[in-house]
Amino acid sequence: MKAIFLAATASTILVAVPVNAEDEFEGFYAGASIGYDFQASDGDEFISFDRGSNGSFGETVTTAAGANAFSPGFCGGAATSPQNANCESDSDGVSFNGHLGYDSQMGKFVVGLVGEVGTANVRDAVSAFSTTPAFYYMEREIDYTAALRLRAGYTPATSTLLYLTGGLAYAKLDQEFETSNTANSFTVIADDKAWGYQIGAGIEQKVGKQFSIGIEYLYTGYNDDDTLIRVGQGTAPATNPFVLAGGVDFKRANDDFNLQTVKAVVRYGF
Repeated sequence: MKAIFLAATASTILVAVPVNAEDEFEGFYAGASIGYDFQASDGDEFISFDRGSNGSFGETVTTAAGANAFSPGFCGGAATSPQNANCESDSDGVSFNGHLGYDSQMGKFVVGLVGEVGTANVRDAVSAFSTTPAFYYMEREIDYTAALRLRAGYTPATSTLLYLTGGLAYAKLDQEFETSNTANSFTVIADDKAWGYQIGAGIEQKVGKQFSIGIEYLYTGYNDDDTLIRVGQGTAPATNPFVLAGGVDFKRANDDFNLQTVKAVVRYGF
C-alpha cells in the first residue's frame, strides 16, 4: 500500500504543468485528498493505576503478599496471550479527506482558511499483564476527523504555492477494552471525543484555470485523557489485588495520540 501511494504521489508531481501567468490563488475552493497516517512509536507505553478510585493515578496494585500484581509489565500494543510475550503492533493506514477553503492573494503572498473532514484507519492499543496470569488492554480507533486550519504561503512562481498550515483538530474515537480476567467486573468510562492541533506544510501547483494538485504533510496531536476502566469485585475473593485496593481505576499513562500524515491533494477553485 505504501509503494502504491508513493507511486501515485510521484505521478501527481510529474503531470503538473505550468499555467498562464494570470492564474492566481484567490477565492473559494473545494477538494479531496488521499494520504497515509503514521503513528508515533509508543512501544514503551504503559497503564497507570489508581487505588481506591480517588483520582490519584501512578499507584501500585499489590497482591496479598505485598508484591506488585503487575510485575510482568506492559506493552504498547494489543495483548495476544495472558503472558507478556507477544503483542500486536499498532496499525497505520490510508486516510481520505474532503475540504472547503478560501484564499486571499496579495502579490506573491497568500493567506487563507480551510475546513476538512475525513477518515483515518489507525488502531492504537496498550496492554498490562498481571501475575494471575491475565491480560488487560485498552484500544482506540478513529471513526472520523475534522480540522479547521489557517494557511499562509508564498508563490515563487505564479502557478506554484509553498505554504505552512496550522489549527484545531478533532477526532471521534471508538474506545474498547478486553481482558482475560473473568472474576472481577469492569466498567468502561469512555470519552469518545479528542481535541488537539495540526501543523504542517505543503506545495500546490496549478494545472489549469481552476484545478490544482499538491502534496501536504500534517502532524496531528490529540489529547485523550478522560477514558478509564473501573474495576469492581465481581466474583473475585477478598484476597484479589483489586479488591484489596478498595477498587481500582486504570487508564493510559500517556494522554497523547499523535499522527503524521502525508497526502496527495486535488482542488477545484470557484
